[in-house]
Amino acid sequence: MKVVLLKDVKGTGKKGDIKEVADGFANNFLLKNNLAKVANASAISENSTQKSAQDFHKQEELKAAKQLAAQIEGMTVELKIKCGENGRTFGSITSKEVAEALEKKGISLDKKKIELKEPIKAVGNYPILAKIYPEVSAKFSVSVRALID
Repeated sequence: MKVVLLKDVKGTGKKGDIKEVADGFANNFLLKNNLAKVANASAISENSTQKSAQDFHKQEELKAAKQLAAQIEGMTVELKIKCGENGRTFGSITSKEVAEALEKKGISLDKKKIELKEPIKAVGNYPILAKIYPEVSAKFSVSVRALID
């Protein structure tokens, strides 16, 4: 029996796939649990429409990610960290602070997309990689300056 999968089914296929499965498996498991529907003409055309809409949305997301990467690429973000008289820092700078500094410059980027191997705990310039989309990333730098109390 041919079915269109409505959800990912382990060992069978991904959502939207059209699969030939055994009649018993289809009737007793897939159809009963609303994991699939019978692949008739209307179901197949509906499935192709949904796939084309998903492809369109992915292309739009990719285009937006590339625009954001172009904005961020080569940018320098300046942050200040509290330091004592001997130059020792108090605390550290995390991806959250970097994301907030980007937000002040008008760029909205989730802190989870900013790759910091470890929090910044010293004054200086640091190269940062932002993974905006699976195949889109941008490099920028963070300039950490001392804020002496």
